[in-house]
Amino acid sequence: MIALLRYQTALLIGSHRWLPPVILYAAWLAISVRGGDPLLDGLGYAAGGLLPAAVWLTRTCVTNEPSAARNCAAAAAGPGRAHLAAVLTAAGTALLLALVGAALVVLVSDPRSTDHQVAVPVLPAAFAGLLAALVCLLMGTALGALSNWPVLRSTGWSIPTGLVAALLLLVLSASPANAAVSGLVTGSLHGTISIPWLPLIATVLIAAVATAVACALSSRRG
Repeated sequence: MIALLRYQTALLIGSHRWLPPVILYAAWLAISVRGGDPLLDGLGYAAGGLLPAAVWLTRTCVTNEPSAARNCAAAAAGPGRAHLAAVLTAAGTALLLALVGAALVVLVSDPRSTDHQVAVPVLPAAFAGLLAALVCLLMGTALGALSNWPVLRSTGWSIPTGLVAALLLLVLSASPANAAVSGLVTGSLHGTISIPWLPLIATVLIAAVATAVACALSSRRG
């Protein structure tokens, strides 16, 4: 698996297809995070922007190989393991974005409530923000795994499906991603920190099932 991860990482870096989702996330941070804004609000916005970025990164990684190269990797290590390596590479890249985004927010934000009256502890807030970011990137990874090859083969279906689903997962209250982000933004009103344990647990299970389904289908569809 380590060799597969190295191969997928080198493939992603060499293709330069990581640039569009990274630029998308950078633009999101530039628009939504400003110096002096409340810390928890900034962490919530930074986490939310990871969901579409993770969807895009996952699509990039699972469709990056030419068919011949994908068949060679599948023959050498098994199609399921090869596909899992692509999904994990996308998740790892999104995790790097999460760390950079959270660090930037901590550096430029005001560690106070929305009205700037109540002090907010920086380290616990950063921890909650990172967990919310993890929820969003895992949800984006799960969505990317289910909206691309081998689950959906047609680009005409996979791209709009991923975009619409990413939007819905951010705005629907039943979504773990929405719950994690809303917890930070709502907590900012009173200067309280909400740790998104339940959304994280739910998202880990969703991401595991989605990835397992995609890997199983990759073995059957080849």
